[in-house]
Amino acid sequence: MDEGGAQAKPLGQRVADSGVMEVSSRVGLCARGVIYVLVGLLAVRIGFGGDGKEADRSGAVRTIAEQPYGRVLLWALVVGLAAMALWRLSEAALGQATAGGDKWTRRLGSLGLAIFYIVVCIGVVQTALVGGSAGTRASDQTSKDYTARVLQWPFGRVLVGTFGAVLAVVGVVIVIRSLMRKFEKNLRTDRMGRRTRRIVAVLGVIGGAACGVVAVATGLFILLAAVRFDAGQAKGLDETLRSFADTPVGPALLIAAALGLLMFGLYSFCEARWRKAPEHDAPAEQPTRNMPAGPRGHE
Repeated sequence: MDEGGAQAKPLGQRVADSGVMEVSSRVGLCARGVIYVLVGLLAVRIGFGGDGKEADRSGAVRTIAEQPYGRVLLWALVVGLAAMALWRLSEAALGQATAGGDKWTRRLGSLGLAIFYIVVCIGVVQTALVGGSAGTRASDQTSKDYTARVLQWPFGRVLVGTFGAVLAVVGVVIVIRSLMRKFEKNLRTDRMGRRTRRIVAVLGVIGGAACGVVAVATGLFILLAAVRFDAGQAKGLDETLRSFADTPVGPALLIAAALGLLMFGLYSFCEARWRKAPEHDAPAEQPTRNMPAGPRGHE
C-alpha cells in the first residue's frame, strides 16, 4: 500500500478542506439565527397578548420586508439560506466532514435539511421579487394543505402518521442531545473565555431543547391528523406555539418556548463564530501504522 493511499481523506473531508463549505456553513448559520430570533420575538409578542404576524418563518420574512431597505435585507437572507442549503447538500452527497459522516442516517438528515432550506429560500426569493407577502404562505395553512393532499394517496394515512411519529421522535432526540450538550463537540470551546463558554452552553441547551419540544408537539399534531383522518388537526409552527397558551400553564408556556427559540437563534450566531473548521494541518496517518513490521535490516 503506498503512502498516498494511506493519507487519503474521505471526499466530504476534502470538500470541507477547500474552505467553500466552511464559509457556506457560517453564512447559513447566521441566516438561521436571524429567522429564529425573529420567530422568537413574534411568539413572545403573541404570548403577551399581541397579534398580527404569524410566529413562523413567513412572519419573520414579512417583518424583514417591512424594514427600511427591506428588499436588500431579504436578498441578504436569500444568500444565507442558499449557503445553508448548499452546505447541507454537500453533506448529503459527499458525507459530513466529521467522524462517521458517511453514515446513511447522517446523509439522509442532511438531505432533509437541504430540501427544507431550499423551500424556505424559494419563498424568500418570491417575496424579494414581488414584495408584500407573496411566497410566504403561513406554515399553518401549508401544513394543512400538504397533509390533506397526502391523506388522499394510497396508504396516505400511514405516510402522514409515520412522518408525524418520526418528527416527534426526532424532537425527543434533539431535546436529549441538547441537554447532554452534544453540540459542544462541534465548537471551538478552547477559544472561548469561561464566561462566554457558559453563555454559549446555556443558549445551546435551552435553545436546542425548545426546538425539540416544538418539533415533538408538531409531530404529535400531524400524527393526530392521521389517526382522525382530519388534515385540520395538523399545525404549523405558529399554531403549535399558540396551542401552548391553551394548556393549564397558559401563556407562560408559550412565552417560555418563544424565548427558547430566540435563544436558539442567538446560539446559531455563536455556532457560526466558533464552529470547528476542518483541521487543514492535521498530521496525516502514518502508512505503516497498521502494517506488520518488516525486517529490521531493510529499514
